[in-house]
This record gives sequence, C-alpha cells and structure tokens, in this order.
Amino acid sequence: MTTAQPQELDVQPTPLALLLLGREADPKSERGVECPGDLPSPSDPDLVERARKAKDKLGDKVFVLGHHYQRDEVIQFADVTGDSFKLARDAAARPEAEYIVFCGVHFMAESADILTSDDQKVVLPDLAAGCSMADMATAEQVAECWDVLTEAGIAEQVVPVSYMNSSADIKAFTGKHGGTICTSSNAKRALDWAFEQGEKVLFLPDQHLGRNTAVRDMGMSLEDCVLYNPHKPNGGLTADELRAAKMILWRGHCSVHGRFSLDSVRDVRERIPGVNVLVHPECKNEVVAAADYVGSTEYIIKALEAAPAGSKWAIGTELNLVRRLANRFAPEGKEIVFLDKTVCFCSTMNRIDLPHLVWALESLAEGNLVNRIEVDKETEAFAKLALERMLALP
Repeated sequence: MTTAQPQELDVQPTPLALLLLGREADPKSERGVECPGDLPSPSDPDLVERARKAKDKLGDKVFVLGHHYQRDEVIQFADVTGDSFKLARDAAARPEAEYIVFCGVHFMAESADILTSDDQKVVLPDLAAGCSMADMATAEQVAECWDVLTEAGIAEQVVPVSYMNSSADIKAFTGKHGGTICTSSNAKRALDWAFEQGEKVLFLPDQHLGRNTAVRDMGMSLEDCVLYNPHKPNGGLTADELRAAKMILWRGHCSVHGRFSLDSVRDVRERIPGVNVLVHPECKNEVVAAADYVGSTEYIIKALEAAPAGSKWAIGTELNLVRRLANRFAPEGKEIVFLDKTVCFCSTMNRIDLPHLVWALESLAEGNLVNRIEVDKETEAFAKLALERMLALP
C-alpha cells in the first residue's frame, strides 16, 4: 500500500498580488513603486515607544499627517488629522518642517509635495499605499479620451474637472486643459465654475461624485450624464452620445464607498427604527437618493458633533472612521453603526501601519531619507495650476 504524496502546484503570484503584498512594482499604476525591505515586527511590544522616541528626536523637523481613514495605532502619532486636501494645505503651512510624513495614500502625498516648498521632503511610510480609484485613470487613458472628444468635435466645449483623489499626472492634464480640481465638499462650486467656461464637463475619475453632484445638487437628469469606459473603443460611446451629454463621467469609483447598496439602507432602517442614514457622495446614486444626509468626510464628522444625544446614525464611509466616531460619541448616547453588515476597510490606506510608521520615523531620525514622494517639475506646475483654480473658486 502506498501513500499518496502531496501534489505540488506550480502557482505563480500575479503582479497585482505581489503589489498588494508590498513586493514588485507596477509602473502603470498610480502607486508605481515597491515597498521597503525589512520592517519591525507587528508583534514588537515596543513599537509605540519606538515611534514616540523617533518622533521626539526629530522634533520640529517632522510633521506627521494622518488621514481620517487611518488606523488608530497610526492616528495617535498624527500632528493633524483631516481629509487629503486639508492635510496637504496643513503641510504647506508648516515650512519649518523638513520632513512631511503623510499617513495616507500615494496621490495625497503627491498633492502635499506639489503644495509644499522645494526644501520640504514628503515621505509615505509604505510606497504601495495607493488608491484604487486614482489607479482607474492613467495619463495615457485620459489623453486617448481627449482624442476621442476631439474627433467628436466637442473637445473645445469640454472643461475637465478632476477629483482630488487622482494622480499628479491627471491633475496636470486638468491644469493643462483649462480645468480645475474639486473635493467632495466643493464639487458643486467647481462644476458651476466649469459650466461658466464651457458647455460640457469631463469628470475624473469618480463617476459617482460627478453624477451625484450633477443630479442631486445641480438639478440635471441622469440622461444628461454618460459614462466613458476607458477599456472600450471610444469609451463605449457614440459621437452623438458625447455631443448630447453635459457630464462625461469617467468609469471610476471608490472600492469602499461603491460597496454600499440600496439593500444596505433598507436593511439598517428595518434593524434600527428612527435611524439617520448619512453617506459620502462617492456612494452610488441610488444609495445617495435613499439617504437622509449626504456629505464629505468633514461634513460627516460635523454632523455627528451637532447631533442630539440619543440619536441613531448609520454611516456610509470607511470603517476606521466610523468606528472611531462611534467610540467618541458613545458617552453622549449617540448610537453610530456602519451602514453595511460586511466589514470594509480601505485596504490600501491600511497599508500604513505602525511597523511602517516606526520604520520611516527611525530612518529619518538616523539621517536616512526614505520613501520620498517627488513630483517632476512640469507635472507639478500644471497640477498646481489646477489646484490654484480650485482655491480661487468663489
């Protein structure tokens, strides 16, 4: 009698799998870089003390930014917290800080580099911390889209508006073609401005924020919007469809906010009578339409701060933030739950963990500059132009 030997499978990891594991590189990705080598063990009981010592040693030379979606273990070391644009502006307001350690994702660190001085160095603790939404629009794809618009005879009528959640290359394209950047807070103002400059808008890269702003806030119809798919010839649209549209939406979305569904809203209303549903405008149109309140991350935080004691809230945004807000307001008797039953963190944002932060801070404290994010000068100039147009919005 023989015993069967375990069969060895010749399985090779895909480039995407290696990237998510922090290895290899993807030059076509917004991240486009590989993770550093040896890191402290996540089980090291001294990680918190090591981070504190390294940060204290650096003193005013370092300024740590923490995005709202970061883990609590990282947020505790942030000098300021906020959304991506607020943090980039906070960094620019601290010219004495030689190092800006951005606990966020790649496009955020790029924005910080664009807005800070040449003497300041922006560091991303894990270079593989990217953004799936930003990765959905590459410079080559957007250039091809512009060619499609040109062939349809409408490029001169189109003003690009790009969401802050985009790469420096996309921001530069926007600046070069007379457009502006927007945040989830000022998207309507940006679109109002854009329609004063032209007849149509190319909205990049989040289709849901573009659609929700146009329909919910500006009174357009869903028929005024068309969806440009960069993976299809001519974006999957005819020239007539492009000519008839007011909003040309890029086929991109947030992998976290895109998970929330109409069923999520219905389910939470059944489970928690009297609940207020508050969602981010990156959610799907049907989710936004079914919610009680819609707003940016900062809006969500302020709404809960102003909410009466004993009120009940279901929040449709990233889980780290929702959990932090639930703990913060529990003593006031506010019941805050995650909108979906399924746990959903931002996986790339969560790449910035305590071991990576310790590694970055200790390296800087030892005089070793690591994981610097640096935008080339031409890209920076056009991207900054688009950002300045946003800052000048009425």
